[in-house]
Amino acid sequence: MSVTAAQGFTAAGVAAGIKTGGDLDLALVVNLGPRHAAAGVFTANRVKAAPVTWSQQVLDQGGVRAVVLNSGGANACTGPRGLQDTAATAAGAGAALGVPAHQVAVASTGLIGVPLPMDRLLPGVARAARELSGDGGERAAVAIKTTDTVHKTSVHQGPGWTLGGMAKGAGMLAPSLATMLVVLTTDADVDAAHLDRALREATRLTFDRVDSDGCMSTNDTVLLLASGASGIEPDAGEFAAALRAVCDDLAAQLVADAEGSSKDIRIEVVNAADEDDAVEVGRAIARNNLLKCAIHGEDPNWGRVLSAIGTTRAAFDPDRLDVAINGVWVCRDGSIGEDRDKVDMRGRQVVVTADLAAGTASAVIRANDLTAEYVHENSEYAS
Repeated sequence: MSVTAAQGFTAAGVAAGIKTGGDLDLALVVNLGPRHAAAGVFTANRVKAAPVTWSQQVLDQGGVRAVVLNSGGANACTGPRGLQDTAATAAGAGAALGVPAHQVAVASTGLIGVPLPMDRLLPGVARAARELSGDGGERAAVAIKTTDTVHKTSVHQGPGWTLGGMAKGAGMLAPSLATMLVVLTTDADVDAAHLDRALREATRLTFDRVDSDGCMSTNDTVLLLASGASGIEPDAGEFAAALRAVCDDLAAQLVADAEGSSKDIRIEVVNAADEDDAVEVGRAIARNNLLKCAIHGEDPNWGRVLSAIGTTRAAFDPDRLDVAINGVWVCRDGSIGEDRDKVDMRGRQVVVTADLAAGTASAVIRANDLTAEYVHENSEYAS
């Protein structure tokens, strides 16, 4: 049930007519309390969609009672009208729920530069408010899909408390964050400051380390809401670990559903001088289009891994670099290693391990291959 697995939350997903074809395209998630604590992390893109600007202001002012999310239109680069439409969306939800508009967050996803059809969206918000239920989490998760082929949910059961979440994202996946809308909910009794710390750390280690196609969105939004309905205040470390696990699960689902992909690539950088070096190297490998094409063709071309490492500022000795692909160390000491014919790349999962021999730090970056289907889908994308 994703966002309604935790006590104190209801949700709905409706077809408001934003998308053509009658698909679900508007979701509403409501925190019934008694606590209304919230935290959020948003895109680092300097071009931000109107809903991002609005929701950042909502969080600055205090609690979040509800979140309205729509697919079928990003409401990005839409000028003053975009901000007006976002405010009207929050006001419409607030009126339907009997809560202040400044406690309603808004998130949108879809095509940039197209105004939202407010004559359909606002009635959809009102209908979603009437259809709220404790079983509405799945329909809400479906309603936020764009090019996603599946909806993405995750649930963690703690001792007497629950953490759940839903996500969308299939393309334009790159830090920071990955292109996504994510809503996470918990009935644990956690205040906003603790939510913020836990969410930022979880995001840093999961969503910020998804790098599918190197493109950063204008709309990335990750929200964490706490109702406190369980009455249980979990250990801070235990809650943070659970949040990381849910975010990591959702991040893996994002990569597995990346547009046109046929391979899920896990890039493990080990023995780096520090974590920043490990992340920089991992991202350089993830963004090497020649390597991504080779992996699509099931070619263990380790030379492309070395060339990607060489573009970074990380500390390493080129003559001490080791690279493994699916467990076969095809490169040793910056030169020829085991027979590359031993590498089995027929499965969907591909693991690239880069050993920098420069320290003890490590990092994992998630990526995917580059396919003709990806090019085809993004040459015709208009939803």
